[in-house]
Amino acid sequence: MTTTRTDRPTTRATDVPVDPDRLMAFVLRAVDEVGATLNCALVTLGDQLGYYRDLAQHGPTTPSELAERTATPLPYVREWLSAQAAGSYLRYDAGSGRFTLSPEVAVAMTDESSPAFLPGFFQIALGTVRDADRVIAAARTGQGVGWHEHDADVHLGCERFFRPGYEANLLTSWLPALDGVAEKLSAGVSVADVGCGHGASTVLMAQAYGRSRFVGSDYHAASIAVARERAAAAGVESNISFEVASATGITGTGFELVTMFDCLHDMGDPAAAARRVREVIADDGTWMVVEPAAGDALEDNLNPIGRAYYGFSTLLCTPASLSQPGAAALGTQAGPARIAEVARDAGFSRFRTAAQTPFNNVYEIRP
Repeated sequence: MTTTRTDRPTTRATDVPVDPDRLMAFVLRAVDEVGATLNCALVTLGDQLGYYRDLAQHGPTTPSELAERTATPLPYVREWLSAQAAGSYLRYDAGSGRFTLSPEVAVAMTDESSPAFLPGFFQIALGTVRDADRVIAAARTGQGVGWHEHDADVHLGCERFFRPGYEANLLTSWLPALDGVAEKLSAGVSVADVGCGHGASTVLMAQAYGRSRFVGSDYHAASIAVARERAAAAGVESNISFEVASATGITGTGFELVTMFDCLHDMGDPAAAARRVREVIADDGTWMVVEPAAGDALEDNLNPIGRAYYGFSTLLCTPASLSQPGAAALGTQAGPARIAEVARDAGFSRFRTAAQTPFNNVYEIRP
């Protein structure tokens, strides 16, 4: 930097005076951001080593006690607890030297049945950041990075983050919000769950609606293998099957319900996928698209959830789209107007937002 006659720092490019207090405030904010970045790994460590679960079970704890109960070295435990207290994930009592996990944070960090469960969110973030060098290289050349090319924490974290939300909302609010769909499922219809990943959504629906037949599909063969294991473990093999297929290559016709959970924006050619759905769906069928919560304007999404989703969009979802034919790069924050445009161009005439959560928009699309 250079200085003016008043010795006030200025930027080299514009010679505009810089407020040193604002500069230092930003530096301190950036330090906090680095701590938050490291915390993705720290949360994953605490999840995998059982620290959060132990704290939830035993209450206020010293580092030595936690180390002994979890059979992990004291130096790691001590530094992890201190980092969690500095980040306000734990409370620290200087008098007793004990760390406490509040009931609210305990739910978010240990209860996998709660829609507030967060370790999967951190896990997918950690896997995404771990692959940043690939994305940087791709950004230099305009190439993409396929979903299948990412670290396993991306795939596992994705299921762990989204599954509790599906368990909390899919059967109780999302499907009932669609006109007549729950009744059809109870009577028995054919359903295609496109881009099903590990099959969390497919298995949930198959468990609830034994008279209906469900076909889950995903282009990622490793995810389909996991989905088949999940179906077998849930005992729903009689009314569920899985196939390795892209969204434009799904088989079958006459589906009364086609679902896409958090995947349309990842596709290279969502328009072609929508046209394929229009071909295979019944004349009175419903296409349910679940997408990340977003508004249509950029300013609608300048909030903590939008920030996280734009981050995933830059490092994960947009590279995935750019790796496929079409390379549409809708992004996670496409918003309802853009999704509606894709649906209308494919020949669908009816579109509405049927349900919302802090993390998702649920769209009902009909011919």
